Amino acid sequence: MTLTLIIGNKNYSSWSLRPWLAMRQFGVAFNEVQIALYTPESRQQIQRYSPAGKVPVLLDGTIAVWDSLAIFAYLVEQFPNLPWLPKAKAIRAIAYSISAEMHSGFQALRHHMPMNCRAKFPGKGMTAAVQTDIDRITAIWRECRQLCGEHGSMLFGQFTIADAMFAPVALRFVTYDVCLDAVCSQYVQAILALPAMQDWLKAAEVEAETLPNFNY
Repeated sequence: MTLTLIIGNKNYSSWSLRPWLAMRQFGVAFNEVQIALYTPESRQQIQRYSPAGKVPVLLDGTIAVWDSLAIFAYLVEQFPNLPWLPKAKAIRAIAYSISAEMHSGFQALRHHMPMNCRAKFPGKGMTAAVQTDIDRITAIWRECRQLCGEHGSMLFGQFTIADAMFAPVALRFVTYDVCLDAVCSQYVQAILALPAMQDWLKAAEVEAETLPNFNY
């Protein structure tokens, strides 16, 4: 099996980070094709791989899978022996649910605090709606850590798809210096310490592109 992951700029593309991080953490080999986003040619270039014109896209031979959740569902089918999700049925249901909630929600946070790995903007972008999103996200993190914290430093102890889904949020919290309690702060530090995350951040640091609409 030869997999290729089509991604955007590592400094800015939160959706690209999600499957990239999970595949790297679980040792799934793949080729990487990076397309600079927000240029006049970006959508056309991405449409070579996906009709949606958005990243990420996973290619498996002639098969194309787009959208992060669809990519994860495909990877779970292709690599069923890897621990993508918690084993316990009830905990796995929570992991599915919070991953979907992350996928479809938190629009205020996305809009006002876009991912920018290289930058530091303490307090910028904070609104009442953003704080509501932050309150919900941190409540999720605390609940998951209370359930499974004794098994490791990730949401459900060991790394799962749910951690990949929330990893860009952890980066946002660092960029915008969001005030966190001890449990959530420790979780952010654990995400940052992942070897795959460190590789992503090093690559983001040396990218040439800068996007003013991402607060840079």
